[in-house]
Amino acid sequence: MFVLACAAAGAAVTAQTPAASEQLAARARAIHERVITLDTHDDINPANFTPECNYTQRLTTQVNLPKMKEGGLDVAFFIAYTGQGPLTAEGYDAAYKTVVEKFEAVHRLTESIAPNEIALALTPADVRRIVAAGKKAAVIGIENGYPIGTDLSRVKEFYDRGGRYLSLAHNGHSQLADSNTGEASGEWLHNGLSDLGRQVIAEMNRLGMMIDISHPSKQANLQAMALSKAPVIASHSSARALANHSRNLDDEQLMALKKNGGVVQTVAFASYVNATPLERGPA
Repeated sequence: MFVLACAAAGAAVTAQTPAASEQLAARARAIHERVITLDTHDDINPANFTPECNYTQRLTTQVNLPKMKEGGLDVAFFIAYTGQGPLTAEGYDAAYKTVVEKFEAVHRLTESIAPNEIALALTPADVRRIVAAGKKAAVIGIENGYPIGTDLSRVKEFYDRGGRYLSLAHNGHSQLADSNTGEASGEWLHNGLSDLGRQVIAEMNRLGMMIDISHPSKQANLQAMALSKAPVIASHSSARALANHSRNLDDEQLMALKKNGGVVQTVAFASYVNATPLERGPA
């Protein structure tokens, strides 16, 4: 099992003596150094995966190899993301080309740009082997099932390209599932999952690809968890009880996730962790 260790400062820490605070920080650091640490959602731009500009350099991106080394991050899930567009043959084709470009970018990094520093992991055993060899591990996640179009065989194609999780929708209803964004207008396309979305879940279960519930609607998520034969993940979500945003998971979804055996990887995006608008820094 992979563990993401983090130390929450909280109000109680402010009352501690400097020595106690240092001890707490040292304890957290020891845990961090002992476990395999991972970040399950890192968006990428293929322009940063070229011989001239790439993740061996300390770019302004939040994640790259120098920053992974400095921060003690062992594993990064690089995301093959596509924004939601029209549910047409032309839209599906454009999305497919976009997602393939991002798959190819990660393969360039691990196979030709920096193979001595980072390797693509396809299994948990791969991650352990890569980290034990002193390298960083890259895993590919797919954000939005839109590029599947109406071709179920693309699920296996994306799996064969290295995709190990997939969210059925992003911001906007896809052909597979409703998005959380429908809550604002009260307009739904499928009232949860579409028939094709249900077939995609079955195919993902068959292949061993994780289902990500971070962006679909509540009904889509509840249906996905009830349907899936394997635990699901929420790759970058927070608790709605703490920040009332449709992107967050309410208690009903969290309890369903517990029953399913899945996990939530929390997100450090201001709007999803604090309902009160804050002064924004650079992303």
